[in-house]
Amino acid sequence: MHTGIPDFQMPTEDQVTLAAEAFRLLADPTRIKILWALLQGESSVACLAELVGASPTAVSQHLAKLRLAGLVSGRREGTFVHYTANAEHLRPLLAHALAPSGS
Repeated sequence: MHTGIPDFQMPTEDQVTLAAEAFRLLADPTRIKILWALLQGESSVACLAELVGASPTAVSQHLAKLRLAGLVSGRREGTFVHYTANAEHLRPLLAHALAPSGS
């Protein structure tokens, strides 16, 4: 059926599972804000909390889920942890999703 389409490929089950997990995690507005902020550069929980309008406790919980999924990582510096995004591949998706209607 699709044999006539040049270079047609289906993703592997692992790829589909990872993509579904990423989409599930991004189904939360606070996580989208956190990931978008981290795609701009490294940040602490306190700074992220201020940026996204959530408590530091809530931001920490969201970061834990994003970290388990491999979308963010943390770097400890004294008593602070500075987070960065490991999800540069999601930048175009988020940019498209966040674009004003009609763009």
